[in-house]
Amino acid sequence: MNVLNRSKVLSHGAALCLALGLAACGDDGTGTATLTTTEAPTLPGTTSTSPATDSTVSTPTDTGIVSGTGTSTAPTSEPTSTGGSTEPATEPSDSSGETTMGVTTMTTSASSTTGMTTDTTTDATTGGSTTGVSECQPGDFQCAGDVSQKCGDDEIWHDYEDCDGLQGLMCDPNVGACLGVCSKFNLGQSYIGCDYYPVSLANLHETQPWTFHYSVVVANTTGQAAQVTITRGPNMIKQLMVAANSAQVVQLPYVDALITGLIDDPGPSLMVQDGAYRVRSTQPVSVYQYEPLEYQINGSFSFTNDASLLLPVNTWTGNYIVASRQLWYAFGTYNLPGYYAVVAQEDNTTVTVTPSATGKFVQAGGGIAANGTGQVVLNESDVLEVFTELNGFNDDNLSDLTGTMISADKPVSVFGGHKCTQIPIGVDACDRLEEAMPPIETLAKEYLVTPPFLVNNQVKAQMIRVIATEAATTISYDPPQNGAPTNLVNAGDFFEIPQNANNFKITADKKVLVAQYMQSQGLSESGDPAMALAVATAQYRMNYLIHAPLLYEKNFANVTAPMGANVTMDGNPINGFTAIGGSGYGVARVTIPDNADGNHTFDGDQKFGVSIYGYGQYTSYWYPGGLDLEAQPQ
Repeated sequence: MNVLNRSKVLSHGAALCLALGLAACGDDGTGTATLTTTEAPTLPGTTSTSPATDSTVSTPTDTGIVSGTGTSTAPTSEPTSTGGSTEPATEPSDSSGETTMGVTTMTTSASSTTGMTTDTTTDATTGGSTTGVSECQPGDFQCAGDVSQKCGDDEIWHDYEDCDGLQGLMCDPNVGACLGVCSKFNLGQSYIGCDYYPVSLANLHETQPWTFHYSVVVANTTGQAAQVTITRGPNMIKQLMVAANSAQVVQLPYVDALITGLIDDPGPSLMVQDGAYRVRSTQPVSVYQYEPLEYQINGSFSFTNDASLLLPVNTWTGNYIVASRQLWYAFGTYNLPGYYAVVAQEDNTTVTVTPSATGKFVQAGGGIAANGTGQVVLNESDVLEVFTELNGFNDDNLSDLTGTMISADKPVSVFGGHKCTQIPIGVDACDRLEEAMPPIETLAKEYLVTPPFLVNNQVKAQMIRVIATEAATTISYDPPQNGAPTNLVNAGDFFEIPQNANNFKITADKKVLVAQYMQSQGLSESGDPAMALAVATAQYRMNYLIHAPLLYEKNFANVTAPMGANVTMDGNPINGFTAIGGSGYGVARVTIPDNADGNHTFDGDQKFGVSIYGYGQYTSYWYPGGLDLEAQPQ
């Protein structure tokens, strides 16, 4: 292999760059009210507080790593300097008929002032305390200070939602619910929310002078300005205003403990206290993270880019399956691992890991054993990051975290990715992967997969993984794909469809996760590996606000919509849809032009999907432009 086919200078020595052919080697009031169980109360919005200046208050140091015990000693509640409070836990099912996905409770010492007798008991479902109240009717709501409580099947009050002032919320005693556009009743279940946890993850940070920035993009999808507060643990990081119908880029410091490690001796797996940032808004927003954001700065180029669409905490659950990529034992010398990461929303969150058949070879640490099993307790904003390890020294393909099951007793977020890999292995060059995993509850049985576009109006072949959430899963394709597997035996099993440039529909008889991987540039004109997750057709939407970074060579969108649908980008009609088999859907690939801020809108008269990606020389990014996150039938 010719690994010296471009100018990539490694700050730790040219010899390492020559050996790897890495894409990374580059330049530098309380009351009680009864609500109906079939509909939510109508709550008016709130007016955000006066604009805050975009200012950096403090930058935390990267301390608090726990590599062995897996138990955090972070504070049990957020200091008042951040304006936050102890976060909610998962609410048990009740007779209201509501979905419990993303429903949260929190314990409070405040007692009801209704004059009823109260007692404190232990909630067997959540493990937290609940307030027992006589004559509590299932489906009733009340305020207990700044907490909205709901009466469950057990006729006991359960904390339903913390009315967080930083999200513009207050508890209305007339209805017993949080008042504001960021309340659960108003948000719904989609990628648009008011509370997010970004986290910088594994990268080849050590291979180049790091002038490129870890960044989040906050896109305000409303007609009102959003006040956004960013914290990390007890530290206030930034406050800013994001104008209506616009997006703003926010640069954040890397959390070094999560991204570094020697290229020839990465790891171990670890838990970092307060490893995640927290982004809260007074208006519904969408949030994307880029690591790094830029492709080029002042003539220097970054070669290890990717991006993730972040999911708001009101959509988190405790059930996930991982998409990653096998460890790359580069040229028999360098251990470049796949990874997954888990972020907690609440203190005392117990996370249990069940490895897949290929996920049993990991770098021990952070409470995870070398065989991939473990149970770890995380506090709010803690991050568990787990890396693959060699299966002996001869078969890195068997060291792959894909299919690993993550379960938690309180809501968590899960990411999957890779530090830097070639796709397929043996083709120059490597790039990093990352994506936020959707909860298993939101996965479905029908997906459309379409390969990305290239700058020469040709499609770029992709590799596709289908991952089973249940045993005995059967797969079919429209149109048929010769040689593509049709069966998965066990939960956590997966197969890969290699080098496929076709548009087709995947249908399964049980829920699956579908991951798409962009191939290395050695097989095409542009772009190195990137990972995106296919969005189930059941989760398509009618509008999106996306961000396409500036200064890439090209940015594109794949739009999948029912044939005959009217879809626009920035108000301009999208034409030229090509039918996808007999699915009734078509795909159109459109160039996203650079504009002043990189923000673009997509709208349709029927629900459709959109996937966003971009290229530089030997780098790329790819992410789903958005999705609904409604619970789907099993």
